[in-house]
Amino acid sequence: MSQLSSTLPRGTARARSTGTLLGWAALAVTVLIWAAFALTIRAIGHSPLTPGDVALIRFLIPAALLLPLLPSHLPALRRVPRRAALMITAGAGLPFFLIAAAGGATTSAAHVSALVAGTTPLSVVLVGAVLFRDRVQAAQWPGLGLILLGIVLLVAGLGTVGASPITGIALLLSASLLWGGYTFGLRRAGLDPLAVAMLVTYPSLLLLAPLLLTGALPSHLTQVPMQGLLPFIAVQGVGVGIVASLTYPYALKHLGTLRCATVGALAPVLATLLALPLLGERPSLASAIGVAIVTTGVLVCNLMPGRQGAAHVQ
Repeated sequence: MSQLSSTLPRGTARARSTGTLLGWAALAVTVLIWAAFALTIRAIGHSPLTPGDVALIRFLIPAALLLPLLPSHLPALRRVPRRAALMITAGAGLPFFLIAAAGGATTSAAHVSALVAGTTPLSVVLVGAVLFRDRVQAAQWPGLGLILLGIVLLVAGLGTVGASPITGIALLLSASLLWGGYTFGLRRAGLDPLAVAMLVTYPSLLLLAPLLLTGALPSHLTQVPMQGLLPFIAVQGVGVGIVASLTYPYALKHLGTLRCATVGALAPVLATLLALPLLGERPSLASAIGVAIVTTGVLVCNLMPGRQGAAHVQ
């Protein structure tokens, strides 16, 4: 009996150590997927595919993979308040995707990642203040101020003040606001990660189908060889649609909100670096500094007392 009791703490410590190690691995995969999301949004313009094509890949693949599990999750999905369901579906589903894709078409991968994922703390504060009358805490102002400064530099880093780039910036910030609403929807829905993925996937697919069938969203999918589809299938369909939905909650469970949010803030930096060899994008000095300042702002928001712990993309 004494031998058994002495081995329990060791087993528990070993299990915790293994869980922590796997948590870091899950977080690394998640951050890589977040960065890859920005890269594939920008890569649409470098391929024959249309935003509608990539949206179909994004939602059809997880819809097929999750279908066997849908019946067991229907009771929980039916209990979600309508407002929360709308915020989740719009904030991470088809509206979010199409707005982010339209914004990315005239900017860069650095802008997509920094202005969508990087401005999440600011978006959460704005959505909370407008819809739920939440008060901004004093400890949040330094981080929010840095994020605003980073946005200004990212706008300046475009190098032009034409309507198209400015519209792209506005669209990306609108996508960030939708993601802020998604964050609040998650808090009120009380769903497990797979149910959340279903609530994002199936309504989006139902909205997308008539848009493609009627030609409201053009499609070139049949003209693209499988080799050209594989990066989008891997990142959007499998990575964003399924894997990140599971790895991020796992990382949260074993590492905690603070570690995950802090490491997650590096996604814009990673996207900017990967865009150099993969897309040939070289950010201007102002844009590079803007990404660094936005990332710093996110870190400050998460490290300061009173932080709200915004959820991340995508």
